[in-house]
Amino acid sequence: MATTEERMQILKMVESGQITAEEGAKLLAALNKVSEPSAGSPGSEPKWFRVRVTDLDTGRQKVSVNIPVGLVNVGIKMGARFAPETEGVDFGQIMEAIKSGTQGKVIDVVDEEDGERVEVFIE
Repeated sequence: MATTEERMQILKMVESGQITAEEGAKLLAALNKVSEPSAGSPGSEPKWFRVRVTDLDTGRQKVSVNIPVGLVNVGIKMGARFAPETEGVDFGQIMEAIKSGTQGKVIDVVDEEDGERVEVFIE
């Protein structure tokens, strides 16, 4: 079952206007699917999709987002709306890495213009 904290995070995103109520409902539904036990062996499949954005000047994290792997497909679609500069990123490749069980850092990009480093992990 999804944790109360995960549900509250989605509801707060709806409340703040970051996502629509319809998107929130899709996330909650996907979260319920994620929480159902899988037939695979425990601990062998990646469980988290982590995104870190670090300021290059200060070294401080600007963004730290942890998403259950089962929500990544929905999250990518919503994230593209907020970050049009990701247009050249091959999200299909990320999804393939998740499906194949790849774990660790899958993206490490330095944006000199904005002074940011973006790292994506599958854990």
